[in-house]
Order: sequence, then C-alpha cells, then structure tokens
Amino acid sequence: MLSTFPLRLGQAVAIGRVALGISAIAAPTALARPWIGQAASDDGARLLARAMGGRDLALGLGAMRSLSNGPMSEARTWMGMGGLADCIDAAVTVLAFRRLPRLSRWGILASTAGAAVVSMRVAQALAQDPGRDVPWPPAPMAVTTVGTKDTSVITLAPRGAESTASSTDQ
Repeated sequence: MLSTFPLRLGQAVAIGRVALGISAIAAPTALARPWIGQAASDDGARLLARAMGGRDLALGLGAMRSLSNGPMSEARTWMGMGGLADCIDAAVTVLAFRRLPRLSRWGILASTAGAAVVSMRVAQALAQDPGRDVPWPPAPMAVTTVGTKDTSVITLAPRGAESTASSTDQ
C-alpha cells in the first residue's frame, strides 16, 4: 500500500497549480512580470499568461479530482502531464535565461524545474500502488431483465459481467 505522503504532496502541488492558474487568469501582469519583466504589461503577454493560467487550472483540477477519488493510473497521468508542462516551462526559461529579469530568473527556473521534479516523482510513486486501480468513473452499467409476464427481476451489472438473476412465478 502506498504511503499517504505522495498523495498529500500531489494534492499540495495540485492545489498550488489551481491557485497559480486562477491568479494568472485574474492578474496576468502581476504573475508574468517576475518571469518576463516589463513585457508582462503588453496585451500579448497578458493573453499568454491567462492561457497558461487556464492550462494550470485545468491540470490542477484534474490532478485534485483523480488524487481524491480516481484510479491511480488517472492520478499518474494528471501528475505526469503537469510535470511535463513544468519541464517545458523550465526548458523555455533556460532558452531565454539571459534575456530574463536578473533578480527573478533563478527563482523562476528553480520553481519550474522543482515543480517538474516533484510532479514526476509523485507520478512515479503512484505507479507503485496497484491498490486503488479500480475503474473510475464506474464502468457503464447494463440492465438485464429476467422474468415472466407476472414477475420480473431487474439487475444492474458492469457491462460484460454475467448476470446471475433468476425469477420465479407467483
């Protein structure tokens, strides 16, 4: 059984991602300024900051949902995709490093690379827990009706499962 630490760490990352996403949508200039400097005030930069905020909001909500009640395979996917997004953020930060604000570029690089490492490590830890890999949402249900004109029994079972319903005449 998986320890609760990776789950809690994953939830913390997901909550942070949601908060970052909402903040970027609501105040794109404030969030983008440490990363790209004065260019954060441009209309195009604000648009891109909001788009990235939407991405982080969606990744965070998906991770939160799957970590709380989905199968581990789904949680691994959401955490891994968030980690991939952070890897890309770190890579583009490195590519533009010399042109970024001197006071904040190391912090931005550390936060993007750090988030990538943590997200990927959580995804890796979740891969080692087969315990919660049950279908979520539940498998589509099949309705089976067995009976006569006077009596019938209706059963619900996951599609593909054999029905063991029986009926009797009254």
